[in-house]
Amino acid sequence: MAMAQIKVKIQVKNANTRKVLEELIHPEEGFHIQSPADTSWADLLIFELGVDTEKDFQVIESLFDLNAVGELFLISKEFGPDLLLKAMRSGAKEFFSPPIKKEEITQALLRYKERIDKAKTGKTEKAGRIVEVIGSKGGVGTTSIAVNLAVSLAEKKSVQSVALVDTKILYGEIPLFLEIKPSYHWGEITNDISRLDTTFLMNILSRHSTGVYVLPSPAHLNGHKPPTPKIIEHLLSLMQGMFDFVVVDGGQPLDETCLKIIEVSDTVLLVSTLTLQCLANTNKLLKSLHNLGYPTKERLKVIINRHQKNSEISLKDAESGIERKVFWTIPNDYRTSLSAINQGKPFSQFSSKTAIAKSVNELAESLLKGEERPAKSGWKLLKRG
Repeated sequence: MAMAQIKVKIQVKNANTRKVLEELIHPEEGFHIQSPADTSWADLLIFELGVDTEKDFQVIESLFDLNAVGELFLISKEFGPDLLLKAMRSGAKEFFSPPIKKEEITQALLRYKERIDKAKTGKTEKAGRIVEVIGSKGGVGTTSIAVNLAVSLAEKKSVQSVALVDTKILYGEIPLFLEIKPSYHWGEITNDISRLDTTFLMNILSRHSTGVYVLPSPAHLNGHKPPTPKIIEHLLSLMQGMFDFVVVDGGQPLDETCLKIIEVSDTVLLVSTLTLQCLANTNKLLKSLHNLGYPTKERLKVIINRHQKNSEISLKDAESGIERKVFWTIPNDYRTSLSAINQGKPFSQFSSKTAIAKSVNELAESLLKGEERPAKSGWKLLKRG
């Protein structure tokens, strides 16, 4: 019995655009183009926005309300953050700017068919690992470690995709560390996070030359809804289904949203230094998280950054004070770290043969080798009275 064809309705104003689309949407590929007069259900609507975009979006909303279309591809001469967000909220899965490129349409149609196939077969998406980097206090190097860890993971042959998320409002610095100028940040999607899907998230993310996909923080508060635990859980869950690794620069875990990130993470790297203040804070934080119900010994690992062998406080003293084995040490190399940051380069691009670059690279290897995941039973916040 022949499979039912995918019904496609094309509503575009430009004749050349229509011609390109009609050439690419072939019946033998399982598609059928509906006539303009056909008002029956369309599995896929390809719609070109005109001058009055508000009116067009109202038409699209009505079509969805009437259950007249399944998925939506949008075409528009305008392409900016505001329009992209409106498109996302309208339910669009793909967004194109003329002149239409045949390769873009072909890939979009393939992604559409993959989504349909997954829905039919119940095929699950990949379950990537979330690794959060948090600090015992400010200034211990969480951003440096998160950035360079993400890059080191992306450089591994066995890792296909890595995302890097900055959750620190106002003080997010990841773009500076990688010398990129992102067009979007997560503050622009938190007002309507339920509409976010993989297609639009990929449009929002910035891709670094190393292959790492970056989602920076707003760096300001104006007009942006703060990330609630529910919002951050939805975002990370979506990203976990898209990437092999999601590295989160979490700063200091001081609120419920930060605790939610710790809760959903597969591995939490707690960064400290061999100073009395840092170790005291580390000890307090470990005990607090333990009292909240976290299996810290399985998932929360202590890293000593800026380690010097001749430090007044030894590793043995530190481990005794925090009652925990140190998982990793990253050597102190102020000159390399500062120069790499000032030039906006990760260690592997700035000076891959330095001890600090090798240490972060070996840390990535260690996380890859320890991919076996302990069950998350008990990995929940205890209710506080």
